[in-house]
Formats: sequence, C-alpha cells, structure tokens
Amino acid sequence: MRSITSTQLFRAAVAVIGLHVADDNFFHPEHGTSAADHLISGFVPLALLALAAWAFPRLRGGARGALALFLAPLGIATGIEALHYASTGPSGDDFTGFLTIPASLILIGIGAVTLWRTRRTEGNLPWRYTRRGLLAVAAVVVTFVTVLPIGFAYVVTHNGRAVVPEYELGAPHENISFRTSDGLTLRGWYVPSRNGAAVISFPGRKGSQKPARMLARHGYGVLVFDRRGEGESDGDPNAFGWGGDRDVKAAVDYLQTRPDVDDDRIGGIGLSVGGEMMLEAASEDRDLRAVVSDGAGARAFSDSLDEQEVTGMGPADKAINTVGLAVRTGAMTVFTNEPPAANLRTLIGRIAPRPVMLIAAPNSNHGEELNRGFYKAAHAPKTLWEIPEASHVGGIDARPREYERRVVGFYDDALR
Repeated sequence: MRSITSTQLFRAAVAVIGLHVADDNFFHPEHGTSAADHLISGFVPLALLALAAWAFPRLRGGARGALALFLAPLGIATGIEALHYASTGPSGDDFTGFLTIPASLILIGIGAVTLWRTRRTEGNLPWRYTRRGLLAVAAVVVTFVTVLPIGFAYVVTHNGRAVVPEYELGAPHENISFRTSDGLTLRGWYVPSRNGAAVISFPGRKGSQKPARMLARHGYGVLVFDRRGEGESDGDPNAFGWGGDRDVKAAVDYLQTRPDVDDDRIGGIGLSVGGEMMLEAASEDRDLRAVVSDGAGARAFSDSLDEQEVTGMGPADKAINTVGLAVRTGAMTVFTNEPPAANLRTLIGRIAPRPVMLIAAPNSNHGEELNRGFYKAAHAPKTLWEIPEASHVGGIDARPREYERRVVGFYDDALR
C-alpha cells in the first residue's frame, strides 16, 4: 500500500482551511450579509491557498518546510473564531472552523519534519550553524512582520462579543432596533429622554453603560446598542471599527424619529474605538450636535505612524513595526471588504462649529497620547482633558465626580 506523501498531506490540510474560508464567506455569512458582500475576503485567501498547494511540491525542501510553518498559525487563526463562539453553541461555519485546528497541527508537523530531513549535514560545521542561526533570525522577523499581523487581522475581524450583557442603566428602557444604510439591523436599549435631548453611548452594550447610566440620571435619553457583528446585531465584527460610523449615523436617524427627542439636541459619547467612530461620524453627520470621545487612539495606518513618532520608537523598531502595520492594514482590508479607516486628524477639523470634548489617559499605553494631535487639528469649540493616573477609558472610575461634572456640563451647554 502506497504511503501518503507530504505533498498530499499538505494539500489536504490546505483544502480543509480553504473549506472553512469558503464556508465562512459564502455558505454561512453573518446575519444580514450575503456571499456577495464577501467576494474579496473569500476569493483572495482561496486563491493564495490554491497557489500554495500548487507550489509546494515545486519548492526546495527548506522552502516547503517554511511554507507549511507559515500557513499553520494562519490556519489556527481561522479556527479561533469557532472556539470563540463555542461557548454560545457552535453553528454554521463553526464546524468547519474546528477542523482547521488539526489541519494546522498537520502543517506544523510537515514543516518541522521537512526542515529536519532537508537540513544540510555536510560542509563546514561552523558555517552550517551560522547559516541556521541567520535563517532562524530571518524566520522570527518574517513572523513578526507578516504571520502575526495577518493572524491578528483575521481574529479582530471575525470575533465579536457574542452575548448581551446584563442591563444596568438604572432606569426603565425600551428594547429597540433600527436599520443602517447598508441594510443591517442593529438592536439595543433606549432610555427615554426627560429633557428633550438624547446621547448615543457607544460602542456596544457593555462598557458604554457607565456613562449612559450617568447621563440617564440627569434626564438625558440614552441609546446603547450592539454594533455590527456583536450581540444581537447583524453584520461582520471589526474590533477596529472600520465602517462602524454607519452604525452611529443610523442611531442618529433613529433618535430623530423619537417623539421625546428634539432633532437638534442629539449628542454622542464614544469609548476607545467607539470614540474614534464617533469622531468620524460627527465629521460627516451634521445632526450629531456634540461629541465626547474618551480613549480614542490609533486605528488607521497613518494614526499608527503618528503614534510611533509620539512614543519615540527607535529606527530599527520603527522599520519593522511599519512593515507589520502595512501588512496588517492590507490584511484587514481583504478580510473586511472595506477600505482602510481615515486618519482622525484629517477628520476632526470638520466637526466645528459643533463642540467636541476629548478625554485621554496619556499613560495607559493605548495610544491615547494621540489626542494631543487631535486637539490641535480640531477647531473651536474644543476641550482636551487628560487624566494621567487613569487606565484606558478609566477616567470615569479614576475621577468619578469630576468626570460627571465635566461630561454632563458639556452636554448641558451644548444640548440644553
């Protein structure tokens, strides 16, 4: 009986990963989306996997081993989605996702065995080991600038919060839903306004409940909802919020239909990536009359380059980091079927004359020091409040009374 060759094993493992890619994009797309929405994220990875399967037997031994080890962690990244959602009960493409884990382990085995069997065993001993050391260093660099950014891009564009958290707004609410401009249904909670003004607290229904509860105590209507791809809302998740400004705009449109809300008294508060999306939405939607951004940082390639300059990164680290950021941005563009997000410094100046308040924890190591650049680029009326001792979006816990006084006062001036 003929034994199975490494090429056959490699192609079988790649085929399993490709099956999940096709299942995820075309056969079981996220609720509210269709196969037509995933043409780039489906066909580009499938084409590259097919190219790898074709090229494998045509490569030299070391290259074959490197290719298998390159694809293995990417295959594991595709399976993380299934593991992430397993806690709520696997469904749809999760079953093919589980299969990518053993397929990736097979690739690791193929890579390790191939590299061992094809290693050089003759010639100058010191040079052989020097060469192996140099190849190991090159492999580490390639891993940091390609494998990890691509795997990270896949995970953050395929894993969202799967459950709805406990309701803790401290006031009677309505379960609501509304539609986005690209046809997604988003679901959330709304506490009716007692003063004619309303504020969107974003993103999601988890961390955004703290400022929402605070504003509800002062009579403001508050809207919190699952952003696309999370909880009960339709769509593909994206931890970096690309395209999420459409969610904010749809929320503004919904509030304008409420009889308890004046159309020109709608504001927004965004935390972390929610702050970034809130600033983007406000730069495009004039009906968002006042914005608080708490903890915004880098989400675009150019934002990340700005962060490198602010943190004083060395030339070598900067070069490696820049390549990795470029690879991550390209991978996210493919996986999300969305163009990259715009630089916030180019957007924030468009918000005026509507007021904007920036809150930042500059020592949190989350890129919040970029808010100084955002503040310079913004036009009056504008405010920057830095809280050095706070953790990321932790100002409301570090200085609760001052946070309430400043934020509520901001909305009182802008919306009342």
